[in-house]
Amino acid sequence: MNDFQKMVVLIDADNTQLSKLEGVLHEVSTYGRIVVRKAYGNWKKRLLGKWEDEIKRLAIKAEQQFDYVPGKNTTDIAIVIDAMDLLHTEMYDAFVLVSSDSDFTPLAVRLKESGIYVIGVGEKKTPEAFCSACDDFIYIENIDQTENEKKQSSEKNVKKQGKKNERKDEDNEQITLHVGFAYPDIAEIHNLLHIACDKFQDDDGYTALTLAGNYIKRVRPEFNTKNYGFSKLSDLIRSFPELYDVKRYNTGNSFMIVYRCR
Repeated sequence: MNDFQKMVVLIDADNTQLSKLEGVLHEVSTYGRIVVRKAYGNWKKRLLGKWEDEIKRLAIKAEQQFDYVPGKNTTDIAIVIDAMDLLHTEMYDAFVLVSSDSDFTPLAVRLKESGIYVIGVGEKKTPEAFCSACDDFIYIENIDQTENEKKQSSEKNVKKQGKKNERKDEDNEQITLHVGFAYPDIAEIHNLLHIACDKFQDDDGYTALTLAGNYIKRVRPEFNTKNYGFSKLSDLIRSFPELYDVKRYNTGNSFMIVYRCR
């Protein structure tokens, strides 16, 4: 399992679908901590007019690149220049190139030659040369399909759970559940728990809850279980027995909690 501490994400807005952007960041965050997020494009173009709100919400830095010659954009070269500048700082351990454009193949090759782990993200139409130049390549269509399936499943199960319920945990302590319509975005937390389980599970399908919690904080820095009425993440997942199997192991000096999605 990768656990990069300083990842760079460079987004070619001309060759990326805006609707997939959040899903891309969710997927990339399973590799480690993103410290640089930049999107490149000529934001004066009508086709990129809807990007502003989304890149603000996702805390992505917008890099303006004018078209010096009509019909030819200079976004690609701007990304390459920034990538090389960032590379030479020797601060980063992984680069993510979000584009379906084969012009980024030489950049991916150069980054790998410098010992950097390179992740490509693009559509299935992306030329094989670019895919092969990366250490790992993620197809956007697969991200979108997985995200939608998890979200639909999470929303359906949250509605079944109801507005408020009570149960006892393994230590016979009563837990009051404050979920459902009062906290509609809890479905998103379930979605992220499912993604974490898919990415970090062991051979038995179980995932350490600490890994899942770290992943959720990467994607949603504002996440706090107290917002949903729980003191700990373990209390939250135990309140959804129809969604998760939960185990607790004694590791000697402490306990480790693992979970598996049903």
